[in-house]
Amino acid sequence: MRYLDEYRDGDAARKLLDAIASAVTQPWTIMEVCGSQTHCFLKYGIDRMLPEHVALIHGPGGPVCVTPVEIIDQAIALALRPDVILVSYGDMLRVPGSAKDLLSVKAEGGDVRMVYSPLDALKLAREHPDRKVVFFAIGFETTAPANAMAAVVAEREGIDNFFMLTSHVLVPPALEAIASAPDNRVQGFLAPGHVCTVTGYVDYERLAERYRMPIVVSGFEPLDLLQATYMLVQQLEAGRHEAENQYSRSVKREGNPQALAIMDSVFEVVDHGWRGIGVIPRSGLRLKGPYARFDATRAFSLDTVAAPATESVCIAGLVLRGIRKPVDCPAFGSDCTPEHCLGAPMVSSEGACAAYYHYARQEAAR
Repeated sequence: MRYLDEYRDGDAARKLLDAIASAVTQPWTIMEVCGSQTHCFLKYGIDRMLPEHVALIHGPGGPVCVTPVEIIDQAIALALRPDVILVSYGDMLRVPGSAKDLLSVKAEGGDVRMVYSPLDALKLAREHPDRKVVFFAIGFETTAPANAMAAVVAEREGIDNFFMLTSHVLVPPALEAIASAPDNRVQGFLAPGHVCTVTGYVDYERLAERYRMPIVVSGFEPLDLLQATYMLVQQLEAGRHEAENQYSRSVKREGNPQALAIMDSVFEVVDHGWRGIGVIPRSGLRLKGPYARFDATRAFSLDTVAAPATESVCIAGLVLRGIRKPVDCPAFGSDCTPEHCLGAPMVSSEGACAAYYHYARQEAAR
């Protein structure tokens, strides 16, 4: 397929829906991991057109959704410093910490700026040598290579006023945490194609074998998701548990060797907290070696104590783990909207709560 329209062809979609309906003979519960996949399912009404036996559970969504409150509080503490320019992506500025968000800090006079890439942060550091520029770097494996390159450039050019507050998380450990949980309901995963473009899917083969659970790497257009769902249903019906690649136009089994090499040279794997899930072993990345001097947590001696628990009707943690749907939350659509959010899945453009809100699934689900 060469053109975008071909991935949204109605006749082709109907054939795939008929194929899924013909293949399924019993109930199956599958999880799409990425929030962009969730939004596609809902935007095009695919969730309503799938056979009754195929139930969707929405996964962690995006890195904005799972960034821990305590790291957001660290970013807020940095933004309140008069010698710091705190920069990050737009969605990240609206995610609530334990008391406020970064946009509130900006309104109070903090120098908080939105950027589109880590290169923008480096440019600010060059333009403001008298200030400390902190890039709040988040993401799955997808954005890690570009952020690693920013650290390489800063080291090469001797930029001493550039720092990174990193909250990079790795997808396979999160899938393992979900699959191994006592309350797990997922029987098959639709893995995120953009992540696998970088990493490949060898790790997913190990997970599929260990937990006897099929995994299909999927793209993000309607026909991608329908084909990947069909592949997953075929495996489930046949009792197979393999990692397959639907997104073959972008993903290779071994991934992108150059991207993996720069990640490995700049970052080390560490335990990391996921908002709503908790600490997952070996699921995060931290600057290492000569690049450790750019680590904001070390350079500024930031407090790493977990944020205090607060009472809230928000059930974002259960939504992120696939235990509950957004409409199960008593605050959904009333006290919690994209303009006035209580939880990260409503803030993020990839969040499941935002998808349900924008595509009017509350009444149908209830």
